[in-house]
Amino acid sequence: MSENRYKWECKPFQELSVDELYSLLRLRSDVFVVEQNCVFLDQDNKDQECYHILGWDQNNLVASTRLVPKGVSYPDYHSIGRVVNSKDYRGLGLGKELMEYSIQKCIELFGDLPIKIGAQFYLKKFYESLGFIQSSDIYDEDGIDHIKMIRQPK
Repeated sequence: MSENRYKWECKPFQELSVDELYSLLRLRSDVFVVEQNCVFLDQDNKDQECYHILGWDQNNLVASTRLVPKGVSYPDYHSIGRVVNSKDYRGLGLGKELMEYSIQKCIELFGDLPIKIGAQFYLKKFYESLGFIQSSDIYDEDGIDHIKMIRQPK
């Protein structure tokens, strides 16, 4: 994989173009609703307060996260949420690249503070490899086992 295969962008919601927003919602729907067979309302009125990481391969959106300011999802933490990779791009290291970029942008935007996430339990080892530590028992969210995890500043 070449060093510059993916183009990464970080934009506040208000700066997303209509086409970017459509691609973002389409990717999240493809993975979270269709692939994971999970009926839930993705549009939770948090997107408007967040920054959005967009990972492009040419003109295709292949990965995304949203960076959530402190107080929006958790009272005392900022967060990274809606972590998503296109099915066709898994196993290529894209998820790690996406999360590393997202963590770096969180630090730039919000300061080097703890980051809290709600992670799908089966991805625990992946998030641990990025410095996150489990901070809750397993809980059910929309029929999928999740855990809370926190990454402390280095």
